[in-house]
Amino acid sequence: MAPKSKSTKQKQPAKSTTGPIQQPAPNWPPMNPVLPADSLSLETVLPNQIVTISNLWTSTLCAKYVSFLRSLPLATTPGIPKKGDAVRVNDRFQIEDPIFAERLWSETGLKDLIAATEDPKLWGGEVLGLNANIRIYRYSKGQFFDQHYDDSNNVLFPSATSDNAVPAKTTWTLLLYLTSPVTGCKGGETVFYPDPPSRREAPPPPVVTNLEVGLALLHRHGRDCMLHEGKEVTEGEKWVIRSDLCVKR
Repeated sequence: MAPKSKSTKQKQPAKSTTGPIQQPAPNWPPMNPVLPADSLSLETVLPNQIVTISNLWTSTLCAKYVSFLRSLPLATTPGIPKKGDAVRVNDRFQIEDPIFAERLWSETGLKDLIAATEDPKLWGGEVLGLNANIRIYRYSKGQFFDQHYDDSNNVLFPSATSDNAVPAKTTWTLLLYLTSPVTGCKGGETVFYPDPPSRREAPPPPVVTNLEVGLALLHRHGRDCMLHEGKEVTEGEKWVIRSDLCVKR
């Protein structure tokens, strides 16, 4: 899809209500068990916009992490957002942790699946890995994330071969779902709203991504981001790990 101006769009980009927490990284649990990359696959939900990976994390690993994440100092976002922000009501933890980002990238099948993509241009450039800005989201009953766009950000990506970081930018959002209706979470679907083909035509129907334990959802962000929202959770808790794909600038 060609780049498009956001000047005609109604909703505002999502903006962080808090920055990454400046404290020692959590003692994250081991990232196992996970399935090998050759037993996983990238599934296209909407060409050039949304892809998913089922079982990127096993249900056992997801349950282990949900138990651990409950121990983190989560902060509740304000019900009344700042001017220009989308309405978001959830509990979150945010930290700069390049080691965890690298583990999530290379200790799962994610790195191999991205590398094996038939069209490497899909990701917007040479993929370096995942953004070190790790965000943990918990949506309890009644919490949601209103319609918004995800911004692209310029970052400095740690180099594996040099002390100098590599200039990079984020191009795709990564959402890793740890809960679903199977674990008692109802609602919380991620819904995308495609633009109409032209001003004279009706927009296509929304694209709904249901929660699935261990499902990784990747969607394009920045100028090509689709309007989307996290529906209200009506029962249980929705737990999500968020990062972004980084490509070389």
